[in-house]
Amino acid sequence: MRIIAGKFKGRTITSPNSKYIRPMTDRVRVTLFDKLTNIIDFNGLKVLDLYSGSGSIGLEALSRGAATIHFVEKDFTIFKQLQKNVETLKAEPQCRIFKMEALKFSRLKEHDKYNLIFADPPFFKDDIYEVLENLRQNNFLNEDGIIIIQRSVQTSEKDKLHLALGPFKRIGDSCLYQLTN
Repeated sequence: MRIIAGKFKGRTITSPNSKYIRPMTDRVRVTLFDKLTNIIDFNGLKVLDLYSGSGSIGLEALSRGAATIHFVEKDFTIFKQLQKNVETLKAEPQCRIFKMEALKFSRLKEHDKYNLIFADPPFFKDDIYEVLENLRQNNFLNEDGIIIIQRSVQTSEKDKLHLALGPFKRIGDSCLYQLTN
């Protein structure tokens, strides 16, 4: 996997071989970041990357100018690989990695506020709806902040019901959703 643009453009990040990780494809990341680049300036943003996996989404945002990235990953093996990816890019000063479930993190009462939140849960994991509600109730998002969610096409009907909107982009088996405050 490679960083697409910015100061780390072309740099490789790795992902452990695990049935629990499904890294966002380059194609989906290109589409997502092309869309985001048209609506926000990454410079100085504080970003939260839930269900981080290899960290490809958060590290892409960092490469494009985000000031701070907070990663949340529960799996120990994947967490260790994420740490290595951050170290490889020498990005430790700008990154903080939380080893915990996204649901537990979303329940925290004391936390930072974020300009941009990415959530890329396992495709059929339904705790995303509770996570999103907790993020809203606990004011994780800045006033003009954006939440981006990646889900499976196969969950789009259920997602439409729970999220009260359809995807802004469908790419292969992925649907991307954008929520604002």
